[in-house]
Amino acid sequence: MSTTIRVSVKTVKKLENLKKALGVKSLEEVIITLLNERRKKIARDFFGIDKDKISKFTEEDRLDARI
Repeated sequence: MSTTIRVSVKTVKKLENLKKALGVKSLEEVIITLLNERRKKIARDFFGIDKDKISKFTEEDRLDARI
């Protein structure tokens, strides 16, 4: 299934430039790449909020419940 979307000439030029830069074959691949990158960024921002702020778990951190 395919569809048509209307974009400005300026946007088409930007997409064509990205197509060359990314080395992909179609504008669809450019759009999919952009969507995937955005999705990854959102996931990194959301799930990486404590990145580099949390230290690794050590044996001293363990609470001994067998007392």
